[in-house]
Order: sequence, then structure tokens, then C-alpha cells
Amino acid sequence: MNNQVLRQFVPLNELTSDNLQSLAQKTRIETLAKGKALFKRGDNDNFSYYLLSGELLLLGEGSDRKNILGGTAPTRFPLEHHRPRRYTAIAESDCHFFRVDNDMLDILLTWDQNAGMMVADLDAEEGAANEGDESDWMTMMLRSEIFHRIPPSNIQAVFMRMESLPVGKGEVVIRQGTDGDYYYFIQKGHCVVTHTTKSGKEIKLAELEAGTGFGEEALISDNKRNANVTMLSDGVLMRMAKHDFVELLKAPVLQTVDYAKARKMVAEGAEWLDVRLESEHKNVAIPGSSNIPLYLLRLKSRTLDHDRKYIVYCDTGRRSASAAYLLSERGYDAYVLEGGLRSLQKEESPTA
Repeated sequence: MNNQVLRQFVPLNELTSDNLQSLAQKTRIETLAKGKALFKRGDNDNFSYYLLSGELLLLGEGSDRKNILGGTAPTRFPLEHHRPRRYTAIAESDCHFFRVDNDMLDILLTWDQNAGMMVADLDAEEGAANEGDESDWMTMMLRSEIFHRIPPSNIQAVFMRMESLPVGKGEVVIRQGTDGDYYYFIQKGHCVVTHTTKSGKEIKLAELEAGTGFGEEALISDNKRNANVTMLSDGVLMRMAKHDFVELLKAPVLQTVDYAKARKMVAEGAEWLDVRLESEHKNVAIPGSSNIPLYLLRLKSRTLDHDRKYIVYCDTGRRSASAAYLLSERGYDAYVLEGGLRSLQKEESPTA
């Protein structure tokens, strides 16, 4: 399918060219004959449907019905986003449409936004790295707020399970597209973070100095690596295997709540925080929620209130897990909505 066609739809228009191309290769235009159903009320499929041309009749409960015409503003967004479906969609004329697998779309959006997070807030990271003696890596690592939120026994275990890894100038520590296997902390030396496009062009995202960590995004969201990390000098890295990172850092730090508990917390003063893209938030969101896309969170987290609790959500929980961990590193009390918006029951579904 043509990239420029996909670029007209939300939130597909927020994907990078490379990831949009990946989506286009797996997407095709389909035809729905007049009188046929695209989906039915109560269906719990995992696709987003977009109408390209023709007319659909959406039949809800009782007399609730609406007509949707291809090429109009509402069709820039997915048709009937609720799960299970609240409407049956019947073709009033021959229609053309395409469908997108929601899990694939969410992974691509998470990939894009995690990569974007790397370029933000670098001055603060470099400033912290330049304080003190870089040989005292334990002291530097303990500066992170994350260690205030885990049991003391975990802190000891973190240092016991990290292993020293001498690295040489030019050595590739993380390769884009591979599985996340380790979390790294730079004890000595510095490295560059780059992203390779499908055309082979390499884009520099950041330089990281001694005293900073990297590689946690793929371990938290359980995605592929979204960038390359290459040493710019000889150095020494401390690394921790994924299963140890999950056990000692991710599991104790990431707090999850179901929707009922989250609503009670909000009534008591907590705040909903949507970390999806602005276009997704405008289409459907939990009423009263704030919106800071994941890729902007490093910069905009400073605007949040340390005395307030935040219920972080996205569609599935992938992006919100990354966001909640990042907020916890910065001393915020953040909770992940279990399963994201797609886990909500019909009576709990957010409004458009």
C-alpha cells in the first residue's frame, strides 16, 4: 500500500518513514460489498479499520445509528475504536478499506517514541556524568532516584549481578533490531547512539558519557532494540542481564493498577497521564487526562508535580511501562494502567 495514503490517517501519520514503510508492506486495500458487515457489535478483534471510500452504516443499541462516508474528516481515525465493538458496520455501498494489526502498530509507535526519548534532556545527563570521579561507578549509579524505590537487598544484588565488560573504540555494544538482552551502565569511556534508516543512512541521536545507563527501553517494553550504541573510546561498561534487570529493578519499581483502583486514586487526587501521541489522545482518551507523548516525557517531566500520583496509560501498556519507569527514575510516583485502554470493559470505555 502507498505510504502517502497511509500518511493521511491517525496515528499512522506520526510514524517515521521507515516504520510507515514497514506497515505499508503488510497492509492492503480490501473491498466490502454492499450489504456486507465489516464487523459486528460485540466483536473483540484486534484490528483498526480505516474507510477509504464508500458509505458505512454503524448500528448501535436501539435507535443509535450513524452514517460514515469515506474521504471525510471522521474517517481519518479508526472506525469504532471500542473493544468489544459497540456498533455493527454495514456497507451501504461497495466500500474500500484497510485494516491494521493493533499490536504491530503499538510496537511501531513504542519503537519510534522510545528512540525519540534518547535525544532529549542530554545536557542534564552529561552534567550529572561530569560530577565526581568516574571510577566510582557505584556512587554515580546510586544517584538515580530508582534506587530509592527498591528494597535495600535489591540494591546489593544489583551490584553483585552486574559484570564488568571492557570495550574498545569502535565496538558496537547494541545493534538496532536485535532482542534486548542487557542493561548497561558506563563506568569509563563514552559512546554514540545512532539510528539506521531502511536506506542505510545513519542518524546520530546522542552521545553518552561515563555515569549514564542505557538499554533499558527494550527490556521494559519487551521490544527490539530501536538504535545502535557504539563506543567512541576505549572504556568499561557494567552490564546486567535482562532477567536480573526485570527481577531487581523493573518489577519492584513498576506499579500497576486496574481501572477500578485507578478511578478511586484519581478521585483522591491522582492524575491520569496519557503517553500516546497527541493525535491518539484527541481521538479517544480518558476524560480529564493530561497528554505528554512518551518521546517528550524526558523534557516535560519537569512540569509534573512530585507531590501528586500519576496513572500512566497508553493503548496496551507497552508505552506506559516505559513512561512509568522513566518517571520513577526521576522521583515521581507513577502507576501503569493494567492492559491499557484496550483492556477496559464497555461500561468503562473512554469517550471520543
